[in-house]
Amino acid sequence: MASSSSPSPVPYGKDRPSKKWWPWLIPAFVIANVVMFIITMYVNNCPKNYVYCIARFLGRFSFQPFKENPLLGPSSISLQKMGALDVQKVVDGHQGWRLITCNWLHGGVFHLLANMLSLLVIGIRLEQEFGFVKVGLLYVISGFGGSLLSALFIQSNISVGASGALFGLLGGMLSELITNWTIYANKVAAFITLVVIIAVNLALGILPHVDNFAHIGGFLSGFLLGFVFLIRPQFGWFSQRHAPLGYIPASVKSKFKTYQRALWIISLILLIAGLTIGMVLLLRGVDANEHCSWCHYLSFHPNRQPAELNVLKQWKIQRVLIAWRNEFSDSGVVHRALPLNYASCVDGSGR
Repeated sequence: MASSSSPSPVPYGKDRPSKKWWPWLIPAFVIANVVMFIITMYVNNCPKNYVYCIARFLGRFSFQPFKENPLLGPSSISLQKMGALDVQKVVDGHQGWRLITCNWLHGGVFHLLANMLSLLVIGIRLEQEFGFVKVGLLYVISGFGGSLLSALFIQSNISVGASGALFGLLGGMLSELITNWTIYANKVAAFITLVVIIAVNLALGILPHVDNFAHIGGFLSGFLLGFVFLIRPQFGWFSQRHAPLGYIPASVKSKFKTYQRALWIISLILLIAGLTIGMVLLLRGVDANEHCSWCHYLSFHPNRQPAELNVLKQWKIQRVLIAWRNEFSDSGVVHRALPLNYASCVDGSGR
């Protein structure tokens, strides 16, 4: 009995090029955040302006009093100097770069540690799978999206933190699972687990002094970007491409499924439109709270003025406080700083 001379196709997964990227960008991001915190503490120089500082033996790197900053960090004035998100300066001072720089600043040691541990847990796995270019863009653009939504809703306080970008990575993980649904085993369990983790972290964002709008904006940006950056080819395309020489497949498979292409196009359009509209509204000085009566429940800020109060009045109050601070800071008087919102990522799970 003659044996067939035509070779059989290679099963998917055995000959698939499973390239693993060496994760260097995420550790570099962590180092950059730590360096920025050290520089911020150097600029802060607590002993020069305060009678009592925490860990005074650290010299100019010592921390602000607990009553001002319980996270072991600098004053809000120092964070403003370093590039914290301040809507007044973005709109009136044309300092749009603060929408980016605020993502590299942190309110204190505890804030920095929580965010950097989360970044290592989430980011390294994503960089190994998709490479530094895609994950780097996902991180930076998500951080920008989080800052943008925060600026539209929280206009009387300053905001810092990397958690908008971190939530973008979480959002990217969710959309990657959806768009590559067919290649996963135990996909339903993975989906439910990821949704629960995201929901819990967004719920924790309602706690006082947490910028949940940065979380939401970062998550939405990352979710849309995941459909664009984290798309994987389907099974049949790999089997077809890496089949033995002489094997003729029964049907030619396209690289991506139709629903993947549709999600790619829709997500890209929504992302570009959302960021563009958000920037236009922000630069026109629009307070989104005036157009959404219930949105303030998504992020609790005890020091925030009522939404009905005109934004310009809030900025005038802020200018008076800054002027008062500058007048008395040189006299050695211990003073209160402007209220600070920490865009922190409170997450102890391995996301």
